[in-house]
Amino acid sequence: MVILGGFLFGCDLGFFEVNFMQNRTTIAAIATPPGRGGVGVIRLSGPKSYAIAEALTQKDLAKARFAAFRQFYDAAGEVMDEGLAICFPNPHSFTGEDVVELQGHGGPVIQNALLARLLELGAIAAKAGEFSMRAFENGKLDLVQAEAIADLIDATSQAAARSAVRSLQGAFSTRVNTVLEKLIHLRLHVEAAIDFPEEEIDFLADGKILALLQDVQSSVTAVQASARQGQLLREGLQVVIAGKPNAGKSSLLNTLAGNERAIVTDIAGTTRDVLHEKISLNGLPITLTDTAGLRETGDIVEKEGIRRAIKEIEQADLLLLVYDLSQGEDPLQLAQNYFAEHLEPKRLMLIANKCDLTHAPADIGDYQGFRHITVSAKQETGVQSLIDAITAHAGFQPEEDTFIARTRHLDAMKRTQVYLAEAHEQLVVYQAGELVAESLRLAQNALAEITGEFSADDLLGKIFGSFCIGK
Repeated sequence: MVILGGFLFGCDLGFFEVNFMQNRTTIAAIATPPGRGGVGVIRLSGPKSYAIAEALTQKDLAKARFAAFRQFYDAAGEVMDEGLAICFPNPHSFTGEDVVELQGHGGPVIQNALLARLLELGAIAAKAGEFSMRAFENGKLDLVQAEAIADLIDATSQAAARSAVRSLQGAFSTRVNTVLEKLIHLRLHVEAAIDFPEEEIDFLADGKILALLQDVQSSVTAVQASARQGQLLREGLQVVIAGKPNAGKSSLLNTLAGNERAIVTDIAGTTRDVLHEKISLNGLPITLTDTAGLRETGDIVEKEGIRRAIKEIEQADLLLLVYDLSQGEDPLQLAQNYFAEHLEPKRLMLIANKCDLTHAPADIGDYQGFRHITVSAKQETGVQSLIDAITAHAGFQPEEDTFIARTRHLDAMKRTQVYLAEAHEQLVVYQAGELVAESLRLAQNALAEITGEFSADDLLGKIFGSFCIGK
């Protein structure tokens, strides 16, 4: 195996050769979002970046990291645009290669024309995430930090943005690497116990290795707990509001969203389609979905709305069954009638709405094992208690140093814990040193996937392929 820039290559020499050839090319992309704007940025990266930029401007570039005013010329020598050119020499650039940023006017026509001119001069159009991919391959950042760039761009709340920045700065990687160091240290002790069985001290039985193993297990558990909070910050919670017509579902959505997103009337069946609203509750990103009222109907449009509502219910992380408290109905009977297969306390909350009509207090309680919350969406009473219950239900308790995390990170840590548990059993029950060593090796490989030390090529392609062009 060969390690290059922090990336582990196996026996697949073809992959190494392809990437080597790619990194000899110079890539270009528009780095600003599509549409009109005051400024548009085009980024170049690769060994010909300087030469291409100088051909475009017909002038030498300024010294590193100094912005210089330049005119940008087409093939006929006519001025296409004017703006700033800034160069960043390798290895002190984002990608670790020679990088040039061209800042012109932000119209899509001129930006596309400038990019086309750069391609004429020898650049190659960058693929999605290729700039970050090169930064990763050149050891400028690890895989967690690369993912954090995309997460920072996609952040839906200030808390998520702050967590993404912490990951970008290496907070998550540092904690993972700390655990990895402990795991490597443990492996050294186990390997020594296997290689030197003639020593008077039985290292497998003296308690030291067991103590080290338990410390590693508890460290992984602690990182897991923080990562789960980071995953919630990144992915949020899918919450669906469902119930009978006129139960107050749309009113509740409007109250939680803080604006009138859904039409509210006294006419049953007003909501005929699903309505999605992205909001933040106590810092937790929520995708809130209002659905058509569940009932028997002959209206073909309303039927389609109900079909879509049922589909949303099936995919929800949390289901809020809203019912009209003034009607005296049994909420669990309603739930049984409409979605019996989803009748589980982990996914369902019972929301008794319109307590202002019955003069019932707004409170939180338990109803036959289900969380039961009494509110008035119209009067906005009891709503904060509902918000607190939703975030508590999700287990959302963000720490000051929470870092952004993805499902693959949690999966890697889960597999790490499985291998560590196997190692614990082999050590305590069987005293099988070789099997302990193998389980620890697998645990290290699984944990190292997080930062990219042991990532498969297809995983890398999937991760970076989700990035923006020009990033």
